Amino acid sequence: MHDDEKYMRIAIEEAQKASDCGEIPIGAVLVLDGEIIARAHNMRETWQDATAHAETIAIRAACEKLGRWRLSGACLYVTIEPCPMCAGAMVMSRISRLVYGSPDSKAGAAESLFNIVNNPALNHAIDVRTGVLSEECTKLMQEFFKKRRNDKRQIKQI
Repeated sequence: MHDDEKYMRIAIEEAQKASDCGEIPIGAVLVLDGEIIARAHNMRETWQDATAHAETIAIRAACEKLGRWRLSGACLYVTIEPCPMCAGAMVMSRISRLVYGSPDSKAGAAESLFNIVNNPALNHAIDVRTGVLSEECTKLMQEFFKKRRNDKRQIKQI
């Protein structure tokens, strides 16, 4: 439990990096045997790549670092509930555990809209813990979108 908060705080740091460069503030940290093997934040706008979500970037980096595609035993910490693409990548890479901060009612694929990570039709299931540092994760998102709305209002007034 204590380690969950420790690693989620690092994911929040990654989310803040995303926000600082104009990306939706989502951060991810992949941990294996108590060691961070990858950390990432959203880069969709910067890279102009629809797949450049924090989770997929972290999964790719971990696979490269370990020299394998199977991430059995790894835990992914992410600030916001993964989307269907990211949840699918987690299942395909055999991640063992997912810990996330806040649910995503518009695109969540671990509980909110879909349950890809524990779909009995798939060949792998992931242990899930939700709500870790939820308030901080939610606040980051709310502040980001509030600022974005305010920026758009100011542009319209010009």
